[in-house]
Amino acid sequence: MSLFTFDDMKKIKRDKLGADVPLELFRSVRLIGMYQGLPMKGKNTTITVGREIGKSMPVQSIEDALHIFEELKIGIPRIVKKTENEMHIAIEDCFCDGLPIIEGNMVCDLEGAILEGAISTIYEGNISIREVKCNVNGDEHCEYIIRIS
Repeated sequence: MSLFTFDDMKKIKRDKLGADVPLELFRSVRLIGMYQGLPMKGKNTTITVGREIGKSMPVQSIEDALHIFEELKIGIPRIVKKTENEMHIAIEDCFCDGLPIIEGNMVCDLEGAILEGAISTIYEGNISIREVKCNVNGDEHCEYIIRIS
């Protein structure tokens, strides 16, 4: 039994500061706290956390998942390739866009895991996701390959 739901997260009562927090705070938690501060760049944690967040989202279709991803300002997703068992999703305006380029580093595993968790609720089979491009790596956008089995 979960303590909180995705719908609970929408219940915000901050009269003075409102619903938004600065992107630099999110980046700090993600990249300084988790990526730099946890073993294996935090991948075990971010993947588990992301999947749970995604699974809690009210999605009925891929379009729903992509809409929520953009609505939450994680990035602007678009499907660049789709077959029966695979999708390539590019993310424009990702949270990492504008950070220094550090070749060989892909930092958007949490965000990919959120997509994976959300999409896994749609399909009966196993879903796997892999980040193949990242702004931080010097790529033109972030991109994930989603495999549906």
